[in-house]
Amino acid sequence: MKRLALILFLLAIISGCTSEAPQPAPKAQPPDPQTGRSAFQHMFIAARGWAPDIRPYQLQSGTVGDQKGRDGKAVLWTAAFTSASMRASKPFSWSGIDAPDTPSRGVNPGTQDNFTPGNDFDVQFLKVDSDKAFAVAQEHGGDKILKEKPDLAVTYLLDWNKSGSNLVWHVIYGTSRNQAALVADVDATTGAFLRKEK
Repeated sequence: MKRLALILFLLAIISGCTSEAPQPAPKAQPPDPQTGRSAFQHMFIAARGWAPDIRPYQLQSGTVGDQKGRDGKAVLWTAAFTSASMRASKPFSWSGIDAPDTPSRGVNPGTQDNFTPGNDFDVQFLKVDSDKAFAVAQEHGGDKILKEKPDLAVTYLLDWNKSGSNLVWHVIYGTSRNQAALVADVDATTGAFLRKEK
């Protein structure tokens, strides 16, 4: 009986020594803003898992808190893809921030929807990244606007221009295209300034 008590006592000591101390909660990661092309690559890879024949038709940034989308980078991006074989479209989002009401970090698939033919584009046209588009927009009036309104957010929309048969970055000085202080269009293949929408 004494031997059994001694064995149990030793087992209790050993198990007490090997149990791990509680770990502190992990520290929040800092925001990780990315250019449009960088975030797009992550979403493109994930979308290929949904359908092998995907073609993108839109890429758009979002802003969160003090992440204002400056320098062509954003912490939220959403890309929409179509699949002719599935006759469907599906959005994917990329997040580089931990914040309420935002997708979790990394790539997140959206809900499949109806196919929208005609406005998709070949990824080979995307040669100029959002940071370069921002620099061009700054040279065409954006710098003056940000001096006047230093807290203004800058958002980005990439889509196919059917009439010009070109891929266009719309650099939007504001969170909405309709209420923007300026929308500057930049060719996403050549980097050339195209026009001011407003």
